[in-house]
Amino acid sequence: MSILVNQNSRILVQGITGNEGNFHAWQMHQYGNNVVAGVTPGKGGEWVFEGKIPVFDSVKVAKEATGANVSVIFVPSHFAADAMLEAADAGIELIVCITEGVPVRDMMRVRRYLDQKGSKLIGPNCPGLITPSEAKVGIIPGNITKPGNVGVISRSGTLTYEVLYAMMLLGIGTSTCVGIGGDPISGLNFTDVLEMFEMDPLTDQIVLIGEIGGTDEQKAADYISRYMTKPVVAFIAGQSAPPGKRMGHAGAIIESGSGTAEEKIKALQEVGVQIAKHPEEIALLLNR
Repeated sequence: MSILVNQNSRILVQGITGNEGNFHAWQMHQYGNNVVAGVTPGKGGEWVFEGKIPVFDSVKVAKEATGANVSVIFVPSHFAADAMLEAADAGIELIVCITEGVPVRDMMRVRRYLDQKGSKLIGPNCPGLITPSEAKVGIIPGNITKPGNVGVISRSGTLTYEVLYAMMLLGIGTSTCVGIGGDPISGLNFTDVLEMFEMDPLTDQIVLIGEIGGTDEQKAADYISRYMTKPVVAFIAGQSAPPGKRMGHAGAIIESGSGTAEEKIKALQEVGVQIAKHPEEIALLLNR
């Protein structure tokens, strides 16, 4: 079973005629997804991939014509907020924003609006999500994972790939992997996705990949202690990061002694989460 996306998801790509959007839309199409439309203002009426996918001027028209219910966004950072707002205004149920560098002020406006509209958001600055052999929305490579019963949630894109591949080498498959991104203001968080995995009957174990900055991992630990019945394995990146220096993601910064890897590891260990010393060890802990 899957969460958020499956083989019936109807996906549109905002920014499909740009280099990044075109490349990854083709990868998603080749994976077997229902990529039903692209959106680029001013290029409505065109087609991509030798006439396979129509391009529309707006998300609203694309949704009306194709029944799209998932949007993945590959547009420059200064257009990303408007793209998310447009998708929500059109009634898209799940919005996945791959774009990095979206200003915090823009994201505050987006979150307020999306909370009112009821659309779910993953990202920005994220790799997207994948339900192996069913749906791939974003940039996670389709050849590094296989179907299985382990749910994966991650703030880090590259660590996600490393963990998925290590799991696959040991024969461990994934129910759904969700890369939530590491920006200070974003969409779905650890707690949101943990709840979905807890309710998914075909997810038996969960992997949580966190990093320094913020308190999302501590909130996840509190949720795990209160509501989770399934075992969780975690890895926290940035254990040697100096205070006050951003490490990769905009949200990965230790400020005033808060948001350290040690705090997060302690909170998770206290509620029974197994902690991997390095990403590859996650697969070994799952096999115990």
